[in-house]
Amino acid sequence: MAKSSKPRTIQAVGITLEIIDYLHENDSARITEIADELNRSKGTIHCHLATLLEKEHVVKDDETYRLSLRYLELGEGVKERLGTYEVVTDELADLAEQSNELVQFATEEHGRAVYLYKTGGELAVQTASSVGKREYLHCISLGKAILAHYPRERVEEIVDEHGLPGYTPQTITSRDELFEELETIRERGYAFDDEEKIEGLRCVAAPVTAGEDDVIGAVSVSGPSSRMTGDRYREELPNMVTRSANVIEINAKFS
Repeated sequence: MAKSSKPRTIQAVGITLEIIDYLHENDSARITEIADELNRSKGTIHCHLATLLEKEHVVKDDETYRLSLRYLELGEGVKERLGTYEVVTDELADLAEQSNELVQFATEEHGRAVYLYKTGGELAVQTASSVGKREYLHCISLGKAILAHYPRERVEEIVDEHGLPGYTPQTITSRDELFEELETIRERGYAFDDEEKIEGLRCVAAPVTAGEDDVIGAVSVSGPSSRMTGDRYREELPNMVTRSANVIEINAKFS
C-alpha cells in the first residue's frame, strides 16, 4: 500500500490551536463552554489551558480564560517582518484622505485573504472586516487582484480546498467564470467587487507585486453602491488604488 504524502500531525497541538482559535473568536470562555464547543472532555481542555496559562498565552479571570497580550507582541513581530507594513500604513492613510472611503490592505495565506491594515476617510462605511480576519479570495476585489497573478494550478488548489461559496446573486461560483474574470483583471491591472460579498457594497483593488509574477498583496477602496458609480467607480478609484499599489511597490523592502 502506498504511503500517504500528507505529513503526520500531532493531535495535542491541534487541540491547543482549536482552543486558541475559540478564545480569539469568543473573547473569553469557561472550560465547560470550550469543551462543549470542541467536543472534548473538560479534563482535556483543562490540561491544555493549564499549559497555555503557564506559558503566559492565556489569562485566567476567576473561572474564565482569555488570550493574553502575548499575541499583541507576536502580531507586531509578524508585521515588522513583512517589510511593507510602515509603507502600507502611510500610503493607505493618503488614499483614505483622497478617496474619503474605507481602504484596506490584504495578503494571501493558506488560500485565503488576510487583512493586514484598515483605515478610512470621512465617509468610510463600517464593515465586518478587521485586521487579521480571513476571507475567501474569490468574492472580494482584494482576493481577485491577488489570484489574478497566481498560476492556474495554484488557483485550482485554492478552489479545491475552499470552494466558491456564494454570498449574493453577484458572487462568482463557477471555475470557468472565475478564470475568465482573473484573465480580465490581469489585462486591465485591477479588480472589482460589484456587490459580490455584501449587497450594497462595491470595492476596487490593485495588486502589489515584487516582480512580474510575485504578488505580495493588494490594496482596495470600498464604499456603498450609491457612491461607487459611473466614472468614479470605473476610472477614478481604479486610478487611485493602482497609484497606491505602485507607491508601495517602489518604497517597500521585500524580503
